[in-house]
Amino acid sequence: MNSNKNTLQKKLLPRHISFMAMGGVIGTGIFKGSAETVSVAGPGVVLSYILAGLLLLVVMGAIAEMATVYPGLNMKDFIRKAFGERLSFVVGWLYCFMWLAVCVIEVIAAGSFLQFWLPDVPLWVLSLASAGFILAINMMSVGGYGEFEFWLAGIKIAMIIVFIVLGACILFGILPGASASWSHNFTAYGGFFPNGWTAIFPALLIVMFSYGGSELIGLTLSEAQDAEKVLPKVVKSFILRVVLFYTLPILIICGLIPWNSLNEHTSPFVQVLTSAGLQGSAHLMNFILITAVLSAANSGIYGATRMLHSMATDGEAPSGLARLSSKGIPVNSLKLCAVVLILGSMIAYVAQDNVFRLLMAVPGFVVLLVWISILLSEWKLRKTYPTKPGFTVWGYPYITILTVICLSVIAVLFLFDEQNRISIGVCLAVMLVLFIWSFIRFKPNRGR
Repeated sequence: MNSNKNTLQKKLLPRHISFMAMGGVIGTGIFKGSAETVSVAGPGVVLSYILAGLLLLVVMGAIAEMATVYPGLNMKDFIRKAFGERLSFVVGWLYCFMWLAVCVIEVIAAGSFLQFWLPDVPLWVLSLASAGFILAINMMSVGGYGEFEFWLAGIKIAMIIVFIVLGACILFGILPGASASWSHNFTAYGGFFPNGWTAIFPALLIVMFSYGGSELIGLTLSEAQDAEKVLPKVVKSFILRVVLFYTLPILIICGLIPWNSLNEHTSPFVQVLTSAGLQGSAHLMNFILITAVLSAANSGIYGATRMLHSMATDGEAPSGLARLSSKGIPVNSLKLCAVVLILGSMIAYVAQDNVFRLLMAVPGFVVLLVWISILLSEWKLRKTYPTKPGFTVWGYPYITILTVICLSVIAVLFLFDEQNRISIGVCLAVMLVLFIWSFIRFKPNRGR
């Protein structure tokens, strides 16, 4: 073994990084969750996605800026450098908690989609099979993993593009299917804002869950080639794609189907494809849904294992979690995630509905806290940068402060939302335990 035995390999290419982050973002949030957001705000929910996209753009810009100043460091390292080991410790463990919750949700969702073809196979068997598949992918070399996720995410991205083109052709009468003018469903049934324009804010609570995972780029820095050079370019192209891949499909869906007739138990994509008379659309969409959730879970396991590795190397987690395999994989961190994933699948078998309700709000709330921490780190570190950044956030410090305020308001909305009360209570309890643990683990005035 050499002295770099715990150093991650720099094998991820720009296209790997971009598609991995998109793989974490484009999952059940768009393919199934879009029905829920539309039910809250109607067609006007696209403004919720655009607003959240603008907030995300500032967060991603902050990550890119700090990456150009501190090459070789990742998202958690920035927080540690700005606010010390205690906050880094709390945010790191919260982030792992979030991704593991997401992964449990996604593998159970994959199992439920597989039951469409295998109705006689128990859900827990299919969920465990999905978990095993994801864990096997994460055992690959870093380069192999990046390549696999590139194609896995590429399938669902290609599906969204086809859907947008096909839906637009139907909407504007190029293909048969639409029975009225393209604007009919936007103006009828209560108009563009049927529940009032203020409904875009409650919808943000669901949208934040959908966009969570974008900051995964901040964890790929340790395994990216020339991260400080390629990251600004990746961020600029990535954010535009994410907003377009959410807003355009929703506009197509609301244009073809009245917003108040969407069936929350069926993907809106399936309903649109069915209305287009596409034979076998249910089977095609089911395949895409399985690909989507497995890709999201794949990105989630990557995020959790890399965060655990980073924390272990900084003394914030057991040192054994930093050990790498000969392929450069944090093998012990992956084993820990495997245990959680398997237990989560089994618990969900016992109380499936309760587990979904308990876990769904966790990612959205934790993502808000992580994004706020990233922005505050950039705000504090900007004053003491050792070198001039090659990329800077636009309108600093005003845009940064405004974004922190907006994210904080959304976090408060989470706290007062009755449907999320149990989930947020769990999050706050975990945060309290982590803060107490951090004060026990890191004594005052302890230097590093």
